[in-house]
Amino acid sequence: MSFLGFTWYYIILFLVVLTVLVYVHEWGHYWVARRNKVRVEVFSIGFGPEIWGWTDRSGTRWKISSIPLGGYVKMFGETSGPGAELVAMTPEEQAVSFQHKGLGQRAAIVAAGPIANLLFAIVIFACVAGFVGIPVPLAGVGHILPGSAAEAAGLKSGDTILAINGDPVHRFEDLRRVVSASPGVPLKLGVRRQGQEITVSATPEAKVDTDESGKEVQVGRLGIAPDPNQAMFERQNPAMAVWIGIERTFVMMANIVHYLGQLVTGAGSADQLGGPIRIAQMSGDMAQGGVVNLLIFIAALSVNLGLINLLPVPMLDGGHLVFYLAELVRGRPVGAKVQEYSFRFGLILVLLLMVYATWNDLKHLRIIEFIRGLVT
Repeated sequence: MSFLGFTWYYIILFLVVLTVLVYVHEWGHYWVARRNKVRVEVFSIGFGPEIWGWTDRSGTRWKISSIPLGGYVKMFGETSGPGAELVAMTPEEQAVSFQHKGLGQRAAIVAAGPIANLLFAIVIFACVAGFVGIPVPLAGVGHILPGSAAEAAGLKSGDTILAINGDPVHRFEDLRRVVSASPGVPLKLGVRRQGQEITVSATPEAKVDTDESGKEVQVGRLGIAPDPNQAMFERQNPAMAVWIGIERTFVMMANIVHYLGQLVTGAGSADQLGGPIRIAQMSGDMAQGGVVNLLIFIAALSVNLGLINLLPVPMLDGGHLVFYLAELVRGRPVGAKVQEYSFRFGLILVLLLMVYATWNDLKHLRIIEFIRGLVT
């Protein structure tokens, strides 16, 4: 790949992806804050000195900062540090101050960022399903199990099954249905192989399965998996597209929670944790695979960002929500010292996690071995 190609796919597109996700997250905080009449002083994409910006009629400074790795929304009346006390304000200032809002309002503003990321993922998945479609496997032959009926019949990966006993089949599900209903029954398969049509005789192996009522029944099995390279895309109607977006987002959330649970219990490996370097690599790889692949990757990252921010770790949105829950139970805010030390611990934890994830990235890309090779 040329230098320009590398710069475009692995640097510029990574920054674009990160900017979009950060903007969506911070927009969630901003939108709910404004709905609750909180004055937003700054909406920044990135950290550090301002590169470019403007101030809108409500007094919010919208800006792009020099370090494009994150962003923030600064609301009037936020504490200047963990556990900081409220400063004296006029009634007019209290009316637009974050800290003078009710507990439910503050919790809604904090939770809005992660929720915006999850909703954004649903929208992307729904749009892909509605405008591009979801892949439906055709009756193509992918992986063949050793010793299976398909192997005995001479089927090969890459074959396309066109008909069974003269009746045309199109989808893999059609093939599965006929084969399942034919345990031990010889079938004549019309097959297209490398542009030529041939006929293959195959006898599905009889297997015992359980039907929907829990009764054991005999079903036929050829022992093949669908070919991922043989699929068509079916566009979904708006209602189904939205449902698919919701389902995929929640399935992805469940998988992340399951993985985090395995990390906590020691059943999973932390080697799969990735940092900004691996995200940059994956965003570039996905972009080269097409716009749809990149959109799906952005949706997956948005789910990760939203869910991770909801973890009960100080410094993250979830940590703030835990303090608000404690305030609800106790009837008064958590003490300033407790908040201060909790946020310090949270900051150290987040930094250690970032360092570990970056170390994983360096190992994954074999940069460490490359540096060692230069030294030795």
